[in-house]
Amino acid sequence: MATMIALVAVAVLFGVDETQKPPEPTNPRVKFTTDAGEFVVELELERAPKTVSNFLAYVDKGLYDGGTFHRTVTLDNQPNNKVKIEVVQAAADSKREREFPKAVQIERTRDTKIKHVAGTISMARDRPDSARDEFFVCLSDQPELDFGGKRNPDGQGFAAFGRIVEGMGTIHKIHRSKNDDQTLTPKIVIRSACRLR
Repeated sequence: MATMIALVAVAVLFGVDETQKPPEPTNPRVKFTTDAGEFVVELELERAPKTVSNFLAYVDKGLYDGGTFHRTVTLDNQPNNKVKIEVVQAAADSKREREFPKAVQIERTRDTKIKHVAGTISMARDRPDSARDEFFVCLSDQPELDFGGKRNPDGQGFAAFGRIVEGMGTIHKIHRSKNDDQTLTPKIVIRSACRLR
């Protein structure tokens, strides 16, 4: 009894609330459900705010629902590339392209410090500052996709903005799926993409 009273006294003295739970993680998470399975991504909002905000705009408008994983890049299907990568690539529902937000400025890995390692999610693009809806997931560490890397001739790299935290097996399944010159045959449909927090 004396011990309990002492503990309560210490809690009151130092302002400790024994019922207080640890704070929830602040990074948003998004769950994707596809024909190949499910996966969850955690987004680096503080380190890549523009890219994450762009991605969440597509999620919140339901633009990825009905989209597809349409591309798999393996070590065997890129014979003309000196710098080889391993990724799967997805896009929003092209039938709703009029609703797509404008392209966003690339947040370079030089600035965000988010590297293209296994499980990283990043924005696909052609020119710098041209990323819109398409994103890819790295199957292994891909330093040539970082700022200064040689995969893209301009050397600006790609805008990594999060990572897979659940369901990496689904990503591997997509990567191994049948393809014709990197195009998945058939494409793998995204049934839904929704925020978990």
